Amino acid sequence: MNQSDVLLAVNGTLMRGLELNPNMVAAKATFVRETMTEPTYRLWTINDEHPAMLRVTDGTGVEVTVEVWSMPAEGLVRILLNEPPSLCIGKVRLEDGSIVLGVLGELALVEGHREITAYGGWRSYLAQRLTAS
Repeated sequence: MNQSDVLLAVNGTLMRGLELNPNMVAAKATFVRETMTEPTYRLWTINDEHPAMLRVTDGTGVEVTVEVWSMPAEGLVRILLNEPPSLCIGKVRLEDGSIVLGVLGELALVEGHREITAYGGWRSYLAQRLTAS
């Protein structure tokens, strides 16, 4: 990791093997590790196309599985510009107490969508969908 690189936590389609992971490769991102957030996040599926993760302060959050990637700052801009509407970059606290940038959803985005917090992550939700069909 170069000194000018940034760490980005992703929780959905940008993860390894999923449909938007080529965007990470194009941004010259390097996989660092898989980890969990602190237990203050909730997760929704947006039309089963991608998740939206929000931080909550009411005690209803859980740990969410994320991948941490290292990338040049200009790569982060490329990622953000290619994200679906109403997803943004914010600060995410990981289970070890460290804070990294991460992909988050806006509150308005999740209104009327299915909450999938109980699955603890996008991959777990996708795996459940496959076994249910």
